[in-house]
Amino acid sequence: MPGRLMKGSSSATSFTLTTNATITGFAFNAWLLAGDVLTSAEVSITSNEFGGTIYFDQTVNFTQVGRCTSNSYGYNVCDEVSSFQGPSLNAGTYWVNLQNASVPNGDPVYWDENSGTGCNSPGCPSQASENANGSIPSESFTILGNRGSGTTPEGGTILLLSSALLVASGFRRRFF
Repeated sequence: MPGRLMKGSSSATSFTLTTNATITGFAFNAWLLAGDVLTSAEVSITSNEFGGTIYFDQTVNFTQVGRCTSNSYGYNVCDEVSSFQGPSLNAGTYWVNLQNASVPNGDPVYWDENSGTGCNSPGCPSQASENANGSIPSESFTILGNRGSGTTPEGGTILLLSSALLVASGFRRRFF
C-alpha cells in the first residue's frame, strides 16, 4: 500500500538538485477512492526526513491533470499538480514531505509508490518513508522549478551581516 497522507500521517521522499533552483511546484500520483477529488495537501521541503531545516511548509491546492486510471486495489490513480512560490535551494539533497491531504468527504488519500521505475534523475531511486511505518519503496513525484537561483548569500550580504554583528556586540559591551 502506498504512503498514507491523511491527518496525522505523512510520507517523505528525497530528491537531489544538481544545480541551484527555485522550486515552483510539485506533482505526484494520488490514490483516491472513486469520485474523490484531491483539493489540498501540506507540502514541506526540509533538510531531513520529516524535519531538520524547513525551507518550505504550506498547505497548497492541487489540480487533477487528465483522467484518473483505476488500479487493481479499487483506487483511482490520479496525476495531481500544484504551483506555488517555493524556496530557492542550492544544489544538494532534500526531502519533500506530504501530509494532511484533503478530499471533501474525508476519504483516505495515498501517495503512489513506484520504487523508482522510470526515474532518470540524480538520486534515483529516492529514499522514502512513512511516519507510522518507516522505510517504504520510492514514491512517484516531480519537483517543478527554475534553474539558476540558490540560497547562498552574496559576499556583500555576508560583509553587511558581519558588520551588523560587530556593531551589535560593541553596543552590548558598552551598555549592558
